[in-house]
Amino acid sequence: MFSAASNSLCSKPQVSDNDKKTFLRVFQLCDEGNKGYLSREDLKVAVVMLFGYKPSKLEVDSMLSSFMINTTGVTSDNFLKMMALKKAAQLSFGNQREIFSVFDVHCRGFLTLEDFKRAFRQVAPHLSERTVVEAFSCVMPRLKETRLKSFI
Repeated sequence: MFSAASNSLCSKPQVSDNDKKTFLRVFQLCDEGNKGYLSREDLKVAVVMLFGYKPSKLEVDSMLSSFMINTTGVTSDNFLKMMALKKAAQLSFGNQREIFSVFDVHCRGFLTLEDFKRAFRQVAPHLSERTVVEAFSCVMPRLKETRLKSFI
């Protein structure tokens, strides 16, 4: 459904024409009564349609506070911006999860120092072992393993 135009959350998310059409179509479908904006409930339905999950109250509050200043709902322009940011965040998390899974060769849900060293020998053999150990210790200073949550 989405193209991977931008994986960086630091830069302005790029929205392909196809994504823009999809976002606008969902906006129209969720705009109950053709008000020209999405209410809180409309926004929840739109997120379910686009991303396949119901957002929490906290997530909806965060989205609304970021884009609604003295208005009654989310306009189509703000909806496009919101969904572009959500898509970029989702792609970024998906990429990080995929990278972690490649490093986690034993499918344990965590990386040991040895897993970390082996991964870096494969992808960055020019790095010294000391640099790799320091990188590992920056992620998990007291533990001997790195979990996905810490990796991200």
